Amino acid sequence: MSAVPNQQLLVDQSVDLFGRIGSLETRLARTPREIDAAQAVRYRVFVEEMKAQLPPDAMRQRRDVDAYDAFCDHLLVVDRAIEGDIEDQIVGTYRLLRQQVAIAHGGFYSASEFDIAPLLARHPEKQFMELGRSCVLPAYRTKRTVELLWQGNWAYALKHGMSAMFGCASFPGIRPEEHALALSFLHHNARVKGEWMASARSELYREMDLMPLEAINARKALAAMPPLVKGYLRLGAMIGDGAVVDQAFNTTDVLVVLPISSISDRYINYYGADAGRFAS
Repeated sequence: MSAVPNQQLLVDQSVDLFGRIGSLETRLARTPREIDAAQAVRYRVFVEEMKAQLPPDAMRQRRDVDAYDAFCDHLLVVDRAIEGDIEDQIVGTYRLLRQQVAIAHGGFYSASEFDIAPLLARHPEKQFMELGRSCVLPAYRTKRTVELLWQGNWAYALKHGMSAMFGCASFPGIRPEEHALALSFLHHNARVKGEWMASARSELYREMDLMPLEAINARKALAAMPPLVKGYLRLGAMIGDGAVVDQAFNTTDVLVVLPISSISDRYINYYGADAGRFAS
């Protein structure tokens, strides 16, 4: 049974499709049933694979569910080649939260780990969107699926006039020192500065500067990063100051900040034609 109210998400199917590659398509969830299926995919990845510990109700339901699900948009990757109901066809998902919606419902999820209020305050004329709960089933962790997710994010941002994206990206485990090479590379080479500066909350702050710059092998550091983090970097993202250990999800989190203006031209050109068409 879905945790999302039935009045939520009676989406016009003509405006929520963001891209197709072969049998895969990316679009917004249209019904509470589809959101429930996305929550089941999240449970499989976060709990069964990554060993997250969710609240007892969520563990009983075998769903990754929280209060944000009721008012976020849920981006899906659906494989139409899979026989069966929609529950069987959803293979990837992202949770999207626009600033206007976040303000109306008490703020962004990321604010529980990172001090993003100064970042938002420095850009009163800009609209931010938060990307969260990204996951893809193991068999679909391919370039094609990632491209579709990003085509969906990009089309959604264009459709709603967003100025910047941000969100948490995770390294496995709760010992930042096990990711010293990758975290140090991000600290020295991709840390946010100036008007886009944001830091981990002071009471949760964990140091990312674990190795000196001269000791870092960039190729090995990139190879040690989760694919999602590498994908963000390729798009032109910056990484916040300090990491946060999330005991419940068994992860070490960093904050990704991605101004739309920073996305490299080659990716805008790559996604732009289809995304512009689907967002119009």
